[in-house]
Amino acid sequence: MAKRGLGKGLKSMLGDNNQIYTENISNKDVTALRIAVIEPNRNQPRKSFDDEKLSVLADSIKEHGLIQPIIVTPSENGMYRIVAGERRWRACKKAGLKEIPVVIRDYSDEQAAEVALIENLQREDLNPIEEALGFYSLLEDFSMTQELVSKRVGKSRSAIANSLRLLSLDDQIQKLLINGEISSGHARAILSLDDGEARLALAKRIISDSLNVRQAETLAKQIQKKAPPKKTKKPDVYDVEIERIQDELSARLGTRVKITHTAKKGKIEIEYYGNDDLERLLGFLNTEE
Repeated sequence: MAKRGLGKGLKSMLGDNNQIYTENISNKDVTALRIAVIEPNRNQPRKSFDDEKLSVLADSIKEHGLIQPIIVTPSENGMYRIVAGERRWRACKKAGLKEIPVVIRDYSDEQAAEVALIENLQREDLNPIEEALGFYSLLEDFSMTQELVSKRVGKSRSAIANSLRLLSLDDQIQKLLINGEISSGHARAILSLDDGEARLALAKRIISDSLNVRQAETLAKQIQKKAPPKKTKKPDVYDVEIERIQDELSARLGTRVKITHTAKKGKIEIEYYGNDDLERLLGFLNTEE
């Protein structure tokens, strides 16, 4: 089976002479290192490793060896820090290998962290929360724009914005995403509810009743209709029109917009996810500093 490349994003960042994950890698780029001198990357975005899958990979490595080298960079302590391939490194240790093939690149801490994030995101090795944290780190820690992140990882800006929204879920629901008990599609249905208790109740119902995403969305709408209003008020003749304007603004801005309207005053709330998304919205609104 051919090895899967990282795509144009990582190539454009590293340059055409650093096509790490392609079949064109030169033998002169690969060297053997003792596994004892290799250490994990503290900025590794992937936080969980499936023991069963590691064992399967370790068995394959025992039989066939490590076909795809890992990427490392020298550390000041004389060790070599993993840039890409920690899962393979862990499997090699499990398989009892003493040496493994590596490609050594001279990266700064920032470059190493950036490559690790992008490599994992493009490989789709991350759970939804790890992916969202990866996007957030690229935006905040490395001051990337959403447009640049979109190009680097090959995902649309709307997909990145939707991923970032997952970080607004409470810890209990995030754990369900991490464990694979609910999907990102389920999470988006849960996010349509404002109340924290209602969100958790919907998450538990999704699991107990094995609801698919469409069923979860339908149930979320039913919960919204049944939810008692926060304040009792007379029906406003402008409610339908306000809702239409709210939906139109949400579509145009690519984010959630909430309009609170009364006859005398009101307010418009626009959600954004990180500094870059705020700058995007300010640019869209033609706001000058």
